[in-house]
Amino acid sequence: MDSGAGESSAADDYESLMSTTDAERLKSAWRNEKAAPEILTYAADLVQRSRQQIQLMEEMVDEINKNGVDPLTVSLYQMDLDRTMFLLRSYLRTRLQKIEKYVFLIQKTAEQWNRLSKQEQKFASRFAGDIKHHLELSVLSRLPDQYQSHLRQSAASEDDDMVPEPQLDAYVVCRSKKYLGAFQLDDGGEEPIDIEADDLYALPYKSIKPLVESGQIDLV
Repeated sequence: MDSGAGESSAADDYESLMSTTDAERLKSAWRNEKAAPEILTYAADLVQRSRQQIQLMEEMVDEINKNGVDPLTVSLYQMDLDRTMFLLRSYLRTRLQKIEKYVFLIQKTAEQWNRLSKQEQKFASRFAGDIKHHLELSVLSRLPDQYQSHLRQSAASEDDDMVPEPQLDAYVVCRSKKYLGAFQLDDGGEEPIDIEADDLYALPYKSIKPLVESGQIDLV
């Protein structure tokens, strides 16, 4: 194959790839996941596209390396590849850390369980089983019967008071993608606030949770 044609094809594929906004979407999903106190809905389509883009970029870097392209140009392509790989790995790792921390809550809450990918659900089930088995062997089996639950402090407890929950009242820094006008934070009687596009706000997560889920507000 003609090396010039190969280089042109690789460059065309790269320009087509970088013309998309998936890189920014992935960055936004990563920031939202890191800043949100609870686990968010898995960005299945975005993750799939990002993996395909990474594969394309890897093939492109290999191809232009073979064609003797200027090392500086290759390094710029490699930087884009490394950045995308970092964002994707960090996004998935952050989600796994939340699953480990809140696994028993996620398991018993259908809404949160459905936020996980199939692979994450398998991981959560396996992780929860391992933790339960470990606690039973190391601690719970040595306690009186009324204290052998890994979810409740005692048999008298009405709720699963041993299960950690995310602090939805926590304040988060956020930015709106567009002007949202007067927004009522809660039912406490406070005055609505005007949310302007691109301005930064520190607000309780639970108040803006629907806006985060709908993609109108990004966490930073």
